[in-house]
Amino acid sequence: MALSAAVESFLATKPDSGDPGAPVAVRRAAILRGSDELFETFGAPVQPVGVRDVVVHRPGGDLRLRVYRPDTTRPLPVYVFLHGGGFWLGSVDELVNDALCHDRSRRAGCVVVAVDYRLAPEHPFPAPLEDCYAGLTWAVEHAAELGGDPGRVAVGGVSAGANLSAAVTLLARERGGPRIDLQVLEVPPLDLTLDTMRESGVADDYGITVDDMRLCGDLYLGPAHDRRDELVSPLLASDLSGLPATRIMSAEHDPLRLDGERYARRLTDADVPVSFEVYPGAVHGSLALTGSWPAAATWQDDVVSTLRSLHTPA
Repeated sequence: MALSAAVESFLATKPDSGDPGAPVAVRRAAILRGSDELFETFGAPVQPVGVRDVVVHRPGGDLRLRVYRPDTTRPLPVYVFLHGGGFWLGSVDELVNDALCHDRSRRAGCVVVAVDYRLAPEHPFPAPLEDCYAGLTWAVEHAAELGGDPGRVAVGGVSAGANLSAAVTLLARERGGPRIDLQVLEVPPLDLTLDTMRESGVADDYGITVDDMRLCGDLYLGPAHDRRDELVSPLLASDLSGLPATRIMSAEHDPLRLDGERYARRLTDADVPVSFEVYPGAVHGSLALTGSWPAAATWQDDVVSTLRSLHTPA
């Protein structure tokens, strides 16, 4: 499917990864400004819910969580959200992430706990993953005081956050909890060897390239770590049985699309309930174009519907 005018305009104005010779902090600040400007241009305003920040004190360093909750007294499902940014960018403060969490909390009727995990390269693997797992554990342990139900828990994320979400479910299985009922993986990179990405058949013309992902992997892992580690590349895990029901959402013009497709197939083979959808005309990142491209609003509606399934008793 051809690109819409809104998606083409988004790609034309999307910031790149910056001057590789500049300090990481400088590049982060510039990309964050660009991301916020993009959302102000292409995104739609959302109705807010109640929000508060929580700092969890841990031996490895404090962890900030942002909790979103609609105004109701009944216990709600808990959705742990992990932002994207290639493992070295992004935060809970980014406008697109904040809007997404407000919107999903209100419309899906859930407590959203967004994890502001530490970023590479200052904090390489496994620090970001351990932060995400700690955020999940805290959210489940404190669900009642947040107005949430620890028996109805989802974890999900976008791009690198989807990779971390898939790894968190493997880690929770390995460590015996917390129990997760649902994972929602949006445009997930699940093979950081990048072999699957190279085989996708999608050209480097749609806002994300193999070189981009190589940079992200190098910053996240350093030169020595095995890219085939299942907590780095969940697609390559030897055993996917016993994982939670999964929703995978990929974009037609995304070279990471094949990662999602193959993961869905492997989950099916492992008897894990899974739904997989490719959104026509979408590119990596176009789910944020809620104010300018109707398909992005449909994407968000579909996530809300998926999260609302947690209101139905199993």
